[in-house]
Amino acid sequence: MGRPRCLCEICTCGRHRCLHKPTRIYDNGQQPCLTTEYVEKYPKYSNISPPWSFKPKQEYQVHHGKMEGITTFKSDYLPYSIVKQHFQVQEEYKPKTGEIELGTTYQKDYNAHKIEPVTLVRPLERKRTTGGKLDTIPTYQDDYRPWEVQRREATKAVHIYHPPTEKFGNSTTFQDDFVPRELNPRQSFKPPCIAKISDVPFDAATSHRISYIAHQLEPKFIRPKEEYKPSNQPFVDLTTHRNDFKGLPGELAKSCKPEIAKVGSNARFNGVTEFQDRFQPWLVSLPEVRKTREYVPPPGSIDFNSTSHLDYIKHEISPAFPIRPVSNRRRTNAPFQGSTTTKEDFKAWGTCRQEIIKKQQEIPKPMGKFYDLTTFKSHYIPHQITPTQSFKPVHAIALNSGPFQNETMYHTEYTPKKLEICPANYPSPPGYVYVNTDSHGHKFFRQCTPEFSESESNPIPKEIAVVS
Repeated sequence: MGRPRCLCEICTCGRHRCLHKPTRIYDNGQQPCLTTEYVEKYPKYSNISPPWSFKPKQEYQVHHGKMEGITTFKSDYLPYSIVKQHFQVQEEYKPKTGEIELGTTYQKDYNAHKIEPVTLVRPLERKRTTGGKLDTIPTYQDDYRPWEVQRREATKAVHIYHPPTEKFGNSTTFQDDFVPRELNPRQSFKPPCIAKISDVPFDAATSHRISYIAHQLEPKFIRPKEEYKPSNQPFVDLTTHRNDFKGLPGELAKSCKPEIAKVGSNARFNGVTEFQDRFQPWLVSLPEVRKTREYVPPPGSIDFNSTSHLDYIKHEISPAFPIRPVSNRRRTNAPFQGSTTTKEDFKAWGTCRQEIIKKQQEIPKPMGKFYDLTTFKSHYIPHQITPTQSFKPVHAIALNSGPFQNETMYHTEYTPKKLEICPANYPSPPGYVYVNTDSHGHKFFRQCTPEFSESESNPIPKEIAVVS
């Protein structure tokens, strides 16, 4: 009978811990809680002082010396003597003597062929006509014919407008409130809009015209074009692929896809469906149709006279004329002066559009017919292809007649080990008696039997539920 042990101490797998309580009101713990993850994983070292830092302190150090005015650029700069750059004088162009040969390989090898117009393979369209007369009466005109209905006369009374003979004596609010007054135009102090023409002649001299000095330009150097020299050797059109490639004979790959066999039956199709067999027709009565009543017009004639039409009194109305005086606008009979400073000082120049400069064709266009014989067809020489011998070994699987050895290093050297169950895995560890729980949440158990052994325990379960 030793001292009581906590569930954290009884655990042998390291996965079981007691539930720690967040607060404690009454402290009845027997020992301080020293079991933490940091204490278990990190061992304790001896008293070692932390290393001394050699990093300088970030303090501002005042320089008490005198500041010199010499910079790095002043001390390292060395002046060099400037030499004037020498420009190479271009040589005078001297054209070569002789005539240019404008003949090409195409003109030499081109042979004209006689071309005939292509004959049409499509047969001519034949239009079939009939001698009968076309009946142009549409279905609508034949089936739908107008009814003979007489137009009903209007019962509305005809009223002719007669202008009133009496004068309309109602004046408007504007005529009552407006008092006509004499117009006194104010004197305008705006200066007259007349352009002042200067008598001094226009001075067209600018600073550019006065200060500009014309210099004589040197003649521009024109590089002559190099003369094309055709090669005297014949053109070799055989490529490396054509010379080195030699095809290998082989059989075509056979398709592994099964043949599509049409599944068919010679039996006659039975047209009777499940719906036709099970459907039983019901006796349905026809819906009753209600007869509409015939329209009976009311007796007598309609009186179109209304109350407004009978009580309305017509008056003679004359159009109202405005009492407001007409505004007097200033009208001048002088002609419009459209000359401006820009029109007088800047006058249009007489220019003409420059013609397009076209370069003359040096090579004349061919006048003959086109030959269908190209340089490739004329110079191509067919060669016989000899297949290369393949040295690749045949992909054949070598069969061994001996029995298969299924023994491996893992199979021979593996030794099974016994599974040990942690005593803290059970709700109450076997061989222990519950004592109490302290304020930290630790459950203490006292050992009442010898150490827990595997032979005395329950049978080993395959799946173990972890209880914390």
